Amino acid sequence: MPASGPRTIIDVSRPIFTGMAIYPRNPPVEITPARSIARGDSSNVSALALGSHTGTHVDAPLHMAEGAAGVDEIPLEPFIGPAVVVRVPDDVRAIGARHVDALDLSRGERVLFRTRNSARFAETGAFEEDFTYVAPEGAAALVAKGVVLVGVDALSVEQYHAGHHHAHDTLLQNGVAIIEGLDLHRVDAGRYELLCLPLRIRHGDGAPARVVLMR
Repeated sequence: MPASGPRTIIDVSRPIFTGMAIYPRNPPVEITPARSIARGDSSNVSALALGSHTGTHVDAPLHMAEGAAGVDEIPLEPFIGPAVVVRVPDDVRAIGARHVDALDLSRGERVLFRTRNSARFAETGAFEEDFTYVAPEGAAALVAKGVVLVGVDALSVEQYHAGHHHAHDTLLQNGVAIIEGLDLHRVDAGRYELLCLPLRIRHGDGAPARVVLMR
């Protein structure tokens, strides 16, 4: 049913620019002019160098499993539709099963976790090694709840230097879509409409995405 009035659109994507914060050992971002009107060319054209998991991005199953589906092969349905933003207390470092079990979620939900990460990144613009993450048992609880998408405001759903990727595996192998690198510092807890469209990179292990919330 069409909305009765103008909708509020909140862009929850991180801007991409040269020198921006990246996950350690990922390719750095460099945007340089390939053609320039100021130099006498007929148009402005930029050359982009960046990793597939830059800024706000989507993980494909191929990210963690050789031969799995690429970002161009995953369905878009989980990335479009109703979503709930959950405010995680600042003293929570790991989102575990008890945090998930306390949520009133129905099967088919899309869940975005707003943690202390959003405010910290908005203030510093830097990668923080001690970011709040989804613990493996938290990921298992989300699967048990029947969610179709999990979004986090860190550059990874997994604990930094965890020595494994159990949270990724649990979500991706059970068909749960993942958005990482969200900017939720201006977003209140509650229900929204989510629109996330990752770049259609053939056989991509991930892709940057423009993500908005509407209500």
